[in-house]
Amino acid sequence: MTGARHLPALPHLPHLPSRRRLLQAGAAVAIPGALLPAGRADARAQAVDYPLAESVPASTSNYTVSSRPSSYRIDHVVIHVTQETYADAVKIFQNPAKQVSTHYLVRSADGHIAQCVREKNIAWHAGNWDYNTRSIGIEHEGWVDKPAYFTDAMYEASAALTASVCARYGVPMDRAHIIGHVEVPGTDHTDPGPYWDWTRYIRMVNFA
Repeated sequence: MTGARHLPALPHLPHLPSRRRLLQAGAAVAIPGALLPAGRADARAQAVDYPLAESVPASTSNYTVSSRPSSYRIDHVVIHVTQETYADAVKIFQNPAKQVSTHYLVRSADGHIAQCVREKNIAWHAGNWDYNTRSIGIEHEGWVDKPAYFTDAMYEASAALTASVCARYGVPMDRAHIIGHVEVPGTDHTDPGPYWDWTRYIRMVNFA
């Protein structure tokens, strides 16, 4: 796509709850499912693992059912940029022909978070099976060459989400374990690109 889109004014955002409160709330929100055999996903009732997320399920053809972290350890978070609008990204993840998905999708204008794949399952986001099995994928609405999409609301919501993931799985909150898609071995992707502020983001994750 070409041409920058006009971004709506950001609403005033309330103070995000602490990581401790998010973890406590998560225990009440997440609905544990029966252990499923590895393989292609089947239709099951959806829930969320992160209490501030909305369930917006990806197609069951676009991820692998698993029982992480017992089946595979989770030791990375992979940061992506969609190269699409939020709405179009949702359509892609819900299209069974696309063979791609992510665990979470963060909207630019207000930081709204959609959970597309449960954390115990393996989203097809990294283009590398080993990294898919051991990571949580977080997509961000926007384009790598349009930094206006990387709003304060997006950074704040995404950092709180990543902090929650890291706390729950014991993932170190550093650049060796919170990586960009560009850093996945064998990838041809460049996201999140040169305008993603890693110094700011890692600091926000650690203070969330």
